[in-house]
Amino acid sequence: PLSLVLLILVSASALLTVMTLLFLLAYILIKGIPYLTPSLFAWEYNSENVSLMPALVNTVIMTGLSLLIAVPLGIFAAIYLVEYAKRGSKLVKVIRTTTETLQGIPSIVYGLFGYILFVITLGWSYSMLAGSVTLAIMILPLIIRTTEEALISVPDSYREGSFGLGAGKLRTVFKIILPCAVPGILAGVILAIGRIVGESAALIFTSGTVAQVPGSLFDSARTLSVHMYALLSEGLYTNEAYATAVVLLVLVILINAFSGFIAKKLATR
Repeated sequence: PLSLVLLILVSASALLTVMTLLFLLAYILIKGIPYLTPSLFAWEYNSENVSLMPALVNTVIMTGLSLLIAVPLGIFAAIYLVEYAKRGSKLVKVIRTTTETLQGIPSIVYGLFGYILFVITLGWSYSMLAGSVTLAIMILPLIIRTTEEALISVPDSYREGSFGLGAGKLRTVFKIILPCAVPGILAGVILAIGRIVGESAALIFTSGTVAQVPGSLFDSARTLSVHMYALLSEGLYTNEAYATAVVLLVLVILINAFSGFIAKKLATR
């Protein structure tokens, strides 16, 4: 009887989750698809076409910059924690606790931190660079933890076999351990991309809301999520905001599918 009750609860929870997801997807698609007009993809934004193209370009650029900063730092930090730091040491425990705590901090706190440090103190003003660095700091704990777990999951016999064949520590890490951990690392990168693309609170305080493709990294720019927030807050372009939500949804799905495909290919190899 108890197992039956648990089975019913688990099945009901799964069904409720799936139904909620399908409802949200259907709601966004129904409300947004009818307003996906060619003018919405014009290169220049103005009050007539309310184009999302500059925001789409800015989203891709900012995602690339943030990953370029955060991924190498996160991977190297995880390599140190797993491969070089003494296992079970207090330093490792403190770093792990800190990274787990930083993952739970609301994004608006990162935005205020970026605003005070990059926009005001360093004088970068509202800029794509300030937004990208803030996002990199925000996703860094996530990449460190996922990479760390991926490295830990690699069996110690791989390390011992490599050392037994005369390979050094550095060669073992980069030739044996990292290739085996790539699928797990990519899973963390996918989660980081999802957080970057959907972020708005941190970027409003750091990169600003200018609806143009910036001429340099020190110019203000808005991403798709900020663009959607701006349209909804103005209250004049609600339909276009739903259309932007459709594009944002498709973009996230394509990025996740592409990343998952690469991870599967690497895992097979």
